[in-house]
Amino acid sequence: MKMKFKAIASIAVVALSTLMLGSCTADADSSGLEYMPDMYRSPAIEPYVDYGEIRGRENTEAKMKISSLVPPSGTVPYYGKDSSTVALMLPYFRKASIAFRETHGMYGADLTVTDEYTAAASDMNPLKITAENSEELLKSGKTLYTAYCQHCHGEKGDGNGPMVLSGAYVGVPNYTERAAKSDGQLFYSIYYGLNAMGGHSSQLNKKEIWTLVHYVRKFQNASYGTFGASGEAIAAPVAVDSLSVKK
Repeated sequence: MKMKFKAIASIAVVALSTLMLGSCTADADSSGLEYMPDMYRSPAIEPYVDYGEIRGRENTEAKMKISSLVPPSGTVPYYGKDSSTVALMLPYFRKASIAFRETHGMYGADLTVTDEYTAAASDMNPLKITAENSEELLKSGKTLYTAYCQHCHGEKGDGNGPMVLSGAYVGVPNYTERAAKSDGQLFYSIYYGLNAMGGHSSQLNKKEIWTLVHYVRKFQNASYGTFGASGEAIAAPVAVDSLSVKK
């Protein structure tokens, strides 16, 4: 019996020693073996570190190098080979007014003294709505509107969003009762911001903003985006307020 106990004890000592020695390492960046590390060590990784893991191959020299850098000015992401999509996603050709430097904190941006907001009145929505894509386009528009606009502009576009009802903001327009801005001015307003509203160009790409322009049109005309059996648009073009063009 004593022999069995000694054998078990010896095995236990060897196993414990192996476990302890195995937790030691010469790599200063390694913590060795840990017991339930998720209990006391954050599982989150550093978002700006490239760990050099590419298809199972590890590049130890690249592990501590910062990889999430701002792209050079003027570069354009790859959007595929479809010419219409590429044209749609090219950088916005209109610049923000010099006043945006103070009103919207756009210090260091490429601004202009030209009234580009008024000039944008002639810009048409390049993302055409058709009988084939209407349902999907407006569905995407609703998703974007709910995430980025509804809290101020309201679920129905009447300017009675939760932030307005709470008293945090005032002056949010009611798009169900007033004539619309042009497509181009709606885009400009969302992209750069207008009055108290900040710009959304860092959150939404151009296709998403033009999609929102389509969705806003539904607030002014419930029939917008509906088509007849032969594919003709049922809704008449939304009237543009000449006063809103100048503001």
